[in-house]
Formats: sequence, structure tokens, C-alpha cells
Amino acid sequence: MVNRKLVKFLSLRYKILAAILIVLAGGLVLLPKYEKHEGISPEQLLSNAISPERYITTDELADRIINQDPSLLLIDVRDENAYKKYSLPSAVNIPLKKILEDDSESYLNQDEFDVILFSNDNFHSDQAWLLCNRIDYKNLYVLKGGINKWFNTIINPKKPTENMASNAFELYSLRKAASMHFGVAYPKKVHKQPVIIKKASVAKTSTAIVPKKIIPKKKKKKMPTEGGC
Repeated sequence: MVNRKLVKFLSLRYKILAAILIVLAGGLVLLPKYEKHEGISPEQLLSNAISPERYITTDELADRIINQDPSLLLIDVRDENAYKKYSLPSAVNIPLKKILEDDSESYLNQDEFDVILFSNDNFHSDQAWLLCNRIDYKNLYVLKGGINKWFNTIINPKKPTENMASNAFELYSLRKAASMHFGVAYPKKVHKQPVIIKKASVAKTSTAIVPKKIIPKKKKKKMPTEGGC
């Protein structure tokens, strides 16, 4: 009974989040910042917003980081204080409120990299994705579940019970190996001892962390506004 209630609650939560995304996508169309000829159409924006392909899972991201995928560019859209406490390896901090600033464009408007946006969960990273997608930035993805999901699956994976399928144990083994790669030390005898997590070194400013050479994309010329004499 408890599990059914939990499933219903989570289902309702995701439906609410989906509704919020649609409302936000519709509202972005009316923002005065964008001229009539800029960005993608509202129909395309909504189609992109509901596509599951815009998400990347924590397992997929961990695999790409461990294998040193050169096409990754991680963008932490949380505030600076949260970023300094903990962030993903080599992530650049661009808070949500600064997403549309000119200094952020060279990171977000990319043809060279897959830009992965993340926050504590999906809420702020989804907003950042919508803002960037509205003005037709390419290769944008959201880390599904954000930092919270990262901790629960990669940093501190839950050991499956004996009655679970064999693939659950295989996945746990992969996640445990990944957690060790990211600095987690497992005690050999005392299994109830808390997992020790090494703090990631973080630079004082966001611009100091540059994981790779960023190639700024040339800005598109703005179309002249309609009307006038």
C-alpha cells in the first residue's frame, strides 16, 4: 500500500513538473527580449521540451567522465555557494540568473561539445535548458535528477537485496566501481561505517575552471525589427 502511494505521488509530481515546463515554454515566447525573427518556433520549443532525449542519466554521464570523453562540457546552474561546496568534475558555474548574459554564450552556444546542464534536481537546469533552447542553442542536455540523483546512484549506490534480478547486482557493481573512481572509500570490515567522500577542489571563480578550450560561436546578426517609416 505504501509503495502504491509513493508511485502515485511521484507520478503526480512529474506530471506537475511537465505542466510547469509547458507553461514556462509558452511564457518564454512572450518575453520582450527576443525579436520576432529570433529563436525557434513555439511548436518546436514544446516538441523539444517533452522529448526524453534531452536528458542524460547519471550512469551515462559517469561512464563518459571516467572514459575522459572530450566532448563533454558540464555547466552547474546552481548559485555560487552551492557550487563551491560540491560540484561535478571540471564543471563551470553559470548560475541560472546569468544564463542569458553575454559572457555565458561562449560556453552555452556550442557546436564543439555536448553541454550538460545540472542543478540539485531538474528544476533549475530545466529552466536553463528552456531559455537556451528558445534562442536555438544546440547540443544541450539536462542531467536527469541532478546532483541529488548523482549522490544516490553514483557516489552512494544502494546495494540490491538478495531477491533482486542479477542485472541489479551488475549495475550495483558498475556504480560502486564508479564511486571509487570519484573518491569514495569503502571500509573493509565495518560495513555500517559512513562512506568517506573526498571534497572536490573548486576554484574561487567560475571563469577559472575551464576544462578544455572553449571555442566561442559567432553571434548571429539580429534581423531588423519590422515597421518604421
